[in-house]
Amino acid sequence: MEHSMKLFKEPFDMIKNGQKTIELRLFDEKRRLVKPHDIITFSCTENKSDIIRAEVIDIHVFGSFKELYENLPLEKCGYHKGEKADPDDMLKYYTREKESEYGVVGIEVKVIG
Repeated sequence: MEHSMKLFKEPFDMIKNGQKTIELRLFDEKRRLVKPHDIITFSCTENKSDIIRAEVIDIHVFGSFKELYENLPLEKCGYHKGEKADPDDMLKYYTREKESEYGVVGIEVKVIG
């Protein structure tokens, strides 16, 4: 199955260059359809023609971003070595209510094109 997702420029570039291999999202209806071996086409919000195709390697589901941050390697989630990682960083994208309603997912990917 194929999926499409939009990314801001910085996380888009980090996935493109292999620095970020786990995309963090709410585990909403759309993300519940994503399975290992599916393909995701990521498009950059600043330039919609700039795309990356990636294969889903694994799905990591948690009840909260706090739990996710405690269990996944944060450098693979887009943090730089030594950078302070705070689950509240995700509040700029999602509300606590949505996080509680859906749970969260780390979608592990490998760029294929």
